[in-house]
Amino acid sequence: MANFQDSYLSGGNIDFIEGLYARYLEDPSSVDPSWRELFERNDGAGRPIFNRTLIEPPAPVVPGKEAKEGKGTKTAAAVALAPQTAPTVAFEQDMKLQARVDQTISAFRLRGHLRAKLDPLGRPRTALDHVADVGMVDEKHFSATELEQLVESSNVFPEARVKLKDLLGRLRRTYTGSIGVEFMQMLDSERRRWLMRRMEYAENRTELSADEQRHILTKLSYAEGFENFLHTKFIGAKRFALDGGEALVPMLDAMLEVGSGMGLKEVVIGMAHRGRLNVLTNILGKKPDQIFSEFEGPQDPKQHMGRGDVKYHMGFSSDHATRSGQSVHLSLAFNPSHLEAVDPVVEGRVRAKQDRSGDTERTKVMPLLIHGDAAFIGQGVISETLNLAGLEGYKTGGTLHIVINNQVGFTTDPQDSRSSIYSTALAQMLDVPVFHVNGDDPEACIHVARLVAEYRQTFKSDVVVDLVCYRRYGHNEGDDPSFTQPEMYEIIRKHPTVRTLYAQQLAEKSRIPAEESEALKQRCLQEFDAALTRARAQSQFKEPSALEGLWKPYKGGLHKSAPQASTAVDKETLRGALKKLSEVPEGFNVHRDVERTVLKKRQGMLQTEELQWSEGESLAYGTLLSEGYTIRLSGQDSERGTFSHRHAVLHDVKTGDKFVPLRQFPTGRARFDVFNSPLSEMGVLGFEYGYSLDVPDGLILWEAQFGDFANGAQIIIDQFIAAAETKWRRLSGLTLLLPHGYEGQGPEHSSARLERFLSLSAEDNIQVTYPTTPAQIFHLLRRQVLRPLRKPLVIMSPKSLLRRPEATSKLDELASGTFQEVIPDKVDPAGVTRLLLCSGKVYYDLVKARDERKDSSVAIVRVEQLYPFPFDELAGLVAKMPKLAELFWVQEEPRNSGAWHFVFPRLHDLAAARGQGGALKLGYIGRAEAASPATGFPQTHNLEQQLIVEEAILRGTKNGR
Repeated sequence: MANFQDSYLSGGNIDFIEGLYARYLEDPSSVDPSWRELFERNDGAGRPIFNRTLIEPPAPVVPGKEAKEGKGTKTAAAVALAPQTAPTVAFEQDMKLQARVDQTISAFRLRGHLRAKLDPLGRPRTALDHVADVGMVDEKHFSATELEQLVESSNVFPEARVKLKDLLGRLRRTYTGSIGVEFMQMLDSERRRWLMRRMEYAENRTELSADEQRHILTKLSYAEGFENFLHTKFIGAKRFALDGGEALVPMLDAMLEVGSGMGLKEVVIGMAHRGRLNVLTNILGKKPDQIFSEFEGPQDPKQHMGRGDVKYHMGFSSDHATRSGQSVHLSLAFNPSHLEAVDPVVEGRVRAKQDRSGDTERTKVMPLLIHGDAAFIGQGVISETLNLAGLEGYKTGGTLHIVINNQVGFTTDPQDSRSSIYSTALAQMLDVPVFHVNGDDPEACIHVARLVAEYRQTFKSDVVVDLVCYRRYGHNEGDDPSFTQPEMYEIIRKHPTVRTLYAQQLAEKSRIPAEESEALKQRCLQEFDAALTRARAQSQFKEPSALEGLWKPYKGGLHKSAPQASTAVDKETLRGALKKLSEVPEGFNVHRDVERTVLKKRQGMLQTEELQWSEGESLAYGTLLSEGYTIRLSGQDSERGTFSHRHAVLHDVKTGDKFVPLRQFPTGRARFDVFNSPLSEMGVLGFEYGYSLDVPDGLILWEAQFGDFANGAQIIIDQFIAAAETKWRRLSGLTLLLPHGYEGQGPEHSSARLERFLSLSAEDNIQVTYPTTPAQIFHLLRRQVLRPLRKPLVIMSPKSLLRRPEATSKLDELASGTFQEVIPDKVDPAGVTRLLLCSGKVYYDLVKARDERKDSSVAIVRVEQLYPFPFDELAGLVAKMPKLAELFWVQEEPRNSGAWHFVFPRLHDLAAARGQGGALKLGYIGRAEAASPATGFPQTHNLEQQLIVEEAILRGTKNGR
């Protein structure tokens, strides 16, 4: 007999044979006699019937159901072929035909999408020229006699056997019509079969009633009418129209309808500008009056100087009523022009909502991301965001992705913007299906929309829809796309709209008369015209709503306007917390070095009451948790800490079990979560920023492995963290921990680019700090939560200071006081002639050198909060120094980095504020300007550091230079 690896019994036919075998186990008479003979003759014998090549183990064919007596429950992979019995010639011929049929079925399922009619412009799919073999997908591969023959349907039909010609017809309509599906690459056979049944039995269509078709036409009419109205009333204004992709609107409507019927209560939407205004009015229900007023602009421009954002970046929220009477809360996230940057922000918001509401099944709140084709394949944050989908600390139960596929990116053709056939190729990194659908076939779009919504709610998995459409105008309405795509736009110029095509189709099928369709179109335009009249009579321009719901107790605005909060904690409470942090459960086998350097060290601190940085940080977390505040910390290696200082998660060296000491503290609804993140900055920081938007009453922290790597997330820092309050009136209390300090570790392990954060600082938008003691980090973290001001907090966190003997705090310092924005020196100010202002680690080097010389004429003052700049506190200190002649800023960073350029004008202001105290000599002490942040040679670093200290302490003294 033939080698079974090469026969119809090979693993390539697994789905067909296992489906057949499942029916045989349930009812032997339901399968063809030739197959029944094979199964009966060989069930339980000694040789496999075929070689399974998929990597997953076969699932039971009839779950929970035993086979007939004596056989047990088996899959087809367990069936064996008896070596002594050869099949008949007729049987062999039938099997050869069935093998060809099965290969054809597999080809349709696997590669049918390559033959699908996806382009509404009807152009040939030239990108597929290099695909040599798309399989046996035509009748020409079979004879006329074979086409009339009954064959096994392999579950394409509910019936076991059908005529081959009927089978091919169904496969063609299912997989090569207006819908193409990539799903056979999925390793999860349960999901594959689920999709097969829903697609093949219905031929990838949904039978719609006339009422449902009328609803689709209505949605298309409003989508098209909105764009046409703006195009004629606001000529030349940028709106990034949806023209050509109007099917998006009824698709979103259908997704919400299905989702709400399966428990969905809330959707957070992220999308770029294309179609955004249309979605706002036709899905989220934002009044056209308000959108038209935004085109007109504010009545008093002076009130908005330096504030606000363009209309197609604005967010909105509303309650969407479905046709079935359900209500779904919708939130469209604010976003910048940086394409796809909003994606991880949306994911973080959804996760926060799920965590807060206890939606552990992740079916009540869902993320929905609407992408552009060029951006989906081009922007790296896409892969970063997709990678979060299955991670414990970041999963949201699946995202619905819709790619509005314009088939062009601004002026760039697909062959110049991607190396893959589809713009959705990146989605293949996940075990998810991708649906490609022709945007000019509304009913196909609705079918896909319903199917993917059901899929997401069923499997809690991402799913991708590639809405293949076109862009009727240029990238914006002032652009002429015929400069670069003349042939494409000649076709588009002549191409009817999707609403027009659908109305004609419905009229031809006698479903909806042409007169009714036209009346509907006119009604839409009349409503928009009335809205414009109202908007021009009385402007509906509104600031974005803010500080509602969870945000009511909190405020933004000026730093000084916020009431202060007591951050001190009773000493006995602190001692009790420190004791908890020094113990593990009985029988827990902690690593001996962790026991020595963490647990026993903390036990010793109960006696000395002298704390290091790790204890200051951990006690801040523990006391906040015990007061009912949630804490979430994530970043690369954050569980242990880059520098092995935190050990927030302990590991049993014998069992691998984990123990999280801080989870002993939460009260009420508080929770403590710490996650090691993937090796990603932009995606993870965006996620945590989004999380912070829905947890104003907690402490949300992102930690960089080294502060230097934060620039991998610069878009999130620039466009969201620094600017959201001014642009969108959105507040965040997100905290960034950025290890920073010059210790000879080279250019990429020294600087968190402090200067960049200071250059972003304005209007009290963020807080930039550089704390130097355990007590300072304790009070700073508690202040971030306990006072009502919500501003992003940037912390230049330590490395060597984590364990430096001088950088310790007494327990009493946590039991009293608060965060000190300025820490004055202990020398008598009356005798000070030189004042050194500094931040961070360099303070300890300066103090050591000064104290060795016993020079009380030099005062060294730490500026622990650089922004908002503590001018009044510093001015008060300067006023107490009548003999002061020199005021220097000292830093470790090069002159063109660090705080110098930020501080310099403020030093002048301090000198001016001194009044009658006499002229001050102002100056800089630090490294020279450098293109690279730091040297890569430890010896050079040490020399540079020595020169800084000598210049700061010795200049102007008897031995100075």
